[in-house]
Amino acid sequence: MSAGTSKSESFALSRPVHVGRAHLVVRDLETMARFYSEALGLKPLEQSASGIELGAGERHLLTLTTRSDAARAPRNAAGLFHNAFLMPDRAELAHWVAHAAHLGLQFDGASDHLVSEAIYLSDPEGNGIEVYRDRSPDEWTYHADGTVEMDTRRLDLQALYDSATKTPWAGMSPEAALGHIHLQVGNMPEADRFYEGVLGLKKMASYPGASFFSSGSYHHHVAANVWNSRNAPARTGAMTGLQAYSLAFNDRETLDKVLTTLEGLEIVVERSAEGYRLTDPWGIGITLVASEV
Repeated sequence: MSAGTSKSESFALSRPVHVGRAHLVVRDLETMARFYSEALGLKPLEQSASGIELGAGERHLLTLTTRSDAARAPRNAAGLFHNAFLMPDRAELAHWVAHAAHLGLQFDGASDHLVSEAIYLSDPEGNGIEVYRDRSPDEWTYHADGTVEMDTRRLDLQALYDSATKTPWAGMSPEAALGHIHLQVGNMPEADRFYEGVLGLKKMASYPGASFFSSGSYHHHVAANVWNSRNAPARTGAMTGLQAYSLAFNDRETLDKVLTTLEGLEIVVERSAEGYRLTDPWGIGITLVASEV
């Protein structure tokens, strides 16, 4: 098993740990599946009466399922802040921006974070989405303690749009991935204890009310904030929004170390066909998966 980077593989995915896929519970499966297919360019990979798997190329990125008792999660609930879809380069991001503009999609924002350029929007049920591209890690500024310089600056969206190729967009690149996931949690000290102390990720940056965690010096694979959700209790099963996500381990030794920590802390872990399932302090499911890399 290797954590090396292939020519087409992003820095985010070559780290010892990276995000695999996310699972959303939705109320209107047909509308949501159509949105992610048309707006984001994800393609259906598997389908059943109650759910659909969407991805880029053959890579599964997003599971949508519905249930009869699904109730819209309040804005201040713990759960998803956004799923972040990582484009392989700036040209792909620009091509998607042109596609989104032609569809008349409403953006929630656009930012230059120094390490990346990001566009923000929401799906029809209010789940946050980021579509972004990374600058080369050679262009990032690392501090002596291993953390990375990040900021939120204005992104020139018009210039990005103007740089786009004029050919029709053919959907999300097979090299695209779920680069990171950003969560709403109840309090930051507990989030820091869980993602650093339990899952073994490193805090790469802090904003007021937010922490950014990663593996292998990426800017962040998981972020958590309390901007809308301070003191939020654990999620209930019938809430719409983020049901679970997966963390894929390119390195078996790193996975074994996390499993040992979980056992020592007596945190309940269920073995499944997919991997090792647990929940974070706010009831968000996490599956730890050994990557076949």
